[in-house]
Amino acid sequence: MNTYLVILGHREAISWVLHEQRMAFPATPRAEVAALAAEDRLFLYATRGAWRNPTRDRGRIIGTATAQSTAQMLDAPIEIAGRTFVSGCDLRIDNLVPYPGGLELQPIVEQLSAFPKPEAWSIYLRRALLAIPAPDVDLLDRLLTPLLTTRFRALPTYPSAPALGRV
Repeated sequence: MNTYLVILGHREAISWVLHEQRMAFPATPRAEVAALAAEDRLFLYATRGAWRNPTRDRGRIIGTATAQSTAQMLDAPIEIAGRTFVSGCDLRIDNLVPYPGGLELQPIVEQLSAFPKPEAWSIYLRRALLAIPAPDVDLLDRLLTPLLTTRFRALPTYPSAPALGRV
């Protein structure tokens, strides 16, 4: 079982993932997407620009999920926030932090081996998934768990996004 940080950079994408309990991936091949397996753990991360106010908002881990399938080609591509996605997987959203909360990532990047160059940590977030080593998982669990509640309780606190359509 592997653990990944799922990087969500737009409120429409966050809304889709949280409501549909699915993850979608662009056509660009990535080793971590190909390696994703059912039962892999996921930390859901909303970038500081995801809510359209990067001067106010901070990049935060907002929840946890479990992959329920491998990433597979979609029957038809979907468009979310102006981007086209061709593959995806099913998720089970385990827990969420009520909006606008979450575990801010920047203050702890120097403690995380997933970011070998902490001075340039944001470069590692330019992908859909980032592998998280076991010692980092323990730290993230310890810091995030007190903030979490059920998906059912937290989901209504998130801003809704416009209806999403197929390409």
